[in-house]
Amino acid sequence: MALTNSQYYEIMRGYERTRLKNHDIQTARYEEVCRRIPEFRSLDGSISDLSVQYGKRLLGGDEHALESLREELGRLRGRKRSLLADAGFPEDYLEPVYTCPDCRDTGYIGNQKCHCFKKSVIQFLYAQSNMQEFPTEASFEHFNLDFYTDSQYDKTTGRSARAMMKDTLNICRRFIDTFGQDFRNLFFYGSVGVGKTFLSTCIAREIMNREFSVIYFSAPQLFNILAKNKFERDNSDAGNMADYIYNCDLLIIDDLGSEYTNAFSSAQFFTCLNERLIHRRSTIISTNLSLESIADLYTERAFSRITSNYDLLKIIGDDIRIRKKLKNREEH
Repeated sequence: MALTNSQYYEIMRGYERTRLKNHDIQTARYEEVCRRIPEFRSLDGSISDLSVQYGKRLLGGDEHALESLREELGRLRGRKRSLLADAGFPEDYLEPVYTCPDCRDTGYIGNQKCHCFKKSVIQFLYAQSNMQEFPTEASFEHFNLDFYTDSQYDKTTGRSARAMMKDTLNICRRFIDTFGQDFRNLFFYGSVGVGKTFLSTCIAREIMNREFSVIYFSAPQLFNILAKNKFERDNSDAGNMADYIYNCDLLIIDDLGSEYTNAFSSAQFFTCLNERLIHRRSTIISTNLSLESIADLYTERAFSRITSNYDLLKIIGDDIRIRKKLKNREEH
């Protein structure tokens, strides 16, 4: 999903705020220079007067007026540079101030978006993703396959935890590399602490770096917003967020089953899944529940949508958080 108009205008307003801030810095510097060098302001006045004077001569047909103006302006500007240097100011102290000199804080170089615009988009998407609480270590760069051993096996398939995670990582990589081209959804399930949330966060960061919109919710947060949107019609924030839930490029629903489950939440869950499938918006779901429990807690239609349209990725292993704590104790 490309940026919505409101998102685009919010980013452009950020550039406007940057330009105003930098203009204020430049103005403050000029006033500082004039306080310390009283002659400086009068030189600027002389430059303005000369421009008007020689402009009249040019209009009057004086062929030498332009050359004379250049000489006079050069002399006055040279005097200004000398005054700045003598007072200890940097030569470029009064030049326009830009946070991004390449686009001069406009976001564009010609008709092309500047590199800083892309950075602004990513920062904006990250701020809206509801992922600010996650540590920066939640990235593939810090993903440690050693937590998944060859000695633990899945009772159903007989495959080891490590082999299953290797396959899962390959599927996640394809999901990322083809995002926006192929429509896919992921469903992570397994016991507590095996890395489902960590893996979802790793994917989210990669997707946002490609300038796609991502939003993360724990299941209780998601259903709370959907309930407010349903029953609090005057709650515009909930309405806007519900619209984003249905339309963002990637929705992550973490810890499905941790919410209070009833007929309403089951119906809302199906509606959310179905709407996103219809509009081909990708979703990642993680849960500690088994597939059988999903079928019992939610509607058969929701279960059918998941099993038919999601890559079902089982993750097994020990609780990684506990293993990390034990390792830290051993090291200290």
